Order: sequence, then structure tokens, then C-alpha cells
Amino acid sequence: MGRHGTIAGRKAAQDSKRAAFFTKYARAIIVAAKGGGDPAYNASLKTAIDKAKSGGMPKDKIEQAIKKGTGELAGDVLTEGRFEGYGPSGIAIIVDILTDNMNRTTAAVKHNFDKYGGNLGAPGSVSYMFDRKGVVLIEKSAADEDAIMEAGLDAGLEDVLDAGDYWEVRTLPEDLHAVADALRGAGYELEEADVDFIPSMEAEPKDDEARKLLTKMLDAFEDDDDVQKVYTNLGAEGL
Repeated sequence: MGRHGTIAGRKAAQDSKRAAFFTKYARAIIVAAKGGGDPAYNASLKTAIDKAKSGGMPKDKIEQAIKKGTGELAGDVLTEGRFEGYGPSGIAIIVDILTDNMNRTTAAVKHNFDKYGGNLGAPGSVSYMFDRKGVVLIEKSAADEDAIMEAGLDAGLEDVLDAGDYWEVRTLPEDLHAVADALRGAGYELEEADVDFIPSMEAEPKDDEARKLLTKMLDAFEDDDDVQKVYTNLGAEGL
């Protein structure tokens, strides 16, 4: 294959990946907009919009997604769902989905669990190993830990943790929006603000083969347009 073919092939792959990201962003905006179409009064919508913008999603597509969420435009009926199961070495996995075809998505999720040495469990089979927490991420380069703590404490901030390139702010789920608004009001740009599953019981793959299978499984979930978030109880070493 000549140089033109190589570049064209790479561009096609990049365009395909970008389209998949836009699908995820649009669906997140649609769901968030059901709580109100004005991001000034809907913290979840503002976070979804900011994430879409950072991923290069065009303004007209963002506005279209908001209108679908508020009912101003017709759109697919999207259903939220959650699957729980185990990956290789008994790693606990939670998969949050948003789909217009639950049968298709259920089959795809089960296939990924089976293909990479895991198994799909019943609702509640692994979620007991996690706590629900509001999580806000702020780039370290733009923030000081003590200043973040001071800005969010009165709104319900519980803790500020070191998460590599980010400060990870944790709250009770019901305090997330108040803390996010307080931090934005103090001038911080939020990379993410959402209610997440935080593992209370951690585990590690037993060997390199299990680690490789788990990586492939998680990549397969991330590549699925219907999958919004994936949580695991991997320990500090990760993958």
C-alpha cells in the first residue's frame, strides 16, 4: 500500500473513532438535558457539554442533542441500564449503558464477558464491593489542593485525593452538584463531575495472561457506542 493509502486508512480509522465518541457524547447530553436544557441550572448537562466540546464535538450537534433531551426534537428512545460481572481473576466489573436497543446491547455485553474469560452476573453480584460517590476531577496544573478544599468544604466536599494529573474531589452523591457549582464559582474548570462507583474491595489480576485478557475486555467495552462508563475494583497497580 502506498503512502496515500496509508494516510487515507489512518484518517478513516480516526474519523470512525471520532464518530463513536460523538455518539457517546450526544447520548450523555440527551440524558442530562432531561433534567433541564439550561447548563447554568443543570450541572450534569454542563459537564456533559464541556466534555463534548473538549472532544471536538461541533456546536450544532451539541445543540441538537440538548433539544432531543428536552423533547424539542424527536429522537431515539434511549434506555439506561447496568450490568455487573467478573473479569479474569475475579476482577469485579460494572458496565453502565445507554441504548436504543436493549437486546442488542445485552448480547454484546455478555459476549465481551464470555470472550475474555469473565462471566456476566446478576444485578447486585459485584456492586456491594463499591461505594457510590460524587467525583470531580480538576487538573493539578490549574489548582492547589488546599484552595480546592477551602472552596468546596461548605458545599459538602469530603476529601481531595491525588489522582496522577488530577485532583480527585469526592462528595456524597447528593452533594455533587453543590460542590461542582462551588468549585466552578471559585474559577476552577472541571474535567469531570459525576456520581461514580468507587471500589471498597480491591483486587489484582493473578498473572500477565489475566492482565492481557482484562485489558482486551475493557477495551471492547469502551469501544461499544452503547457503553457509557466501566468501573472495576482493580487495585492501585491497575493495568
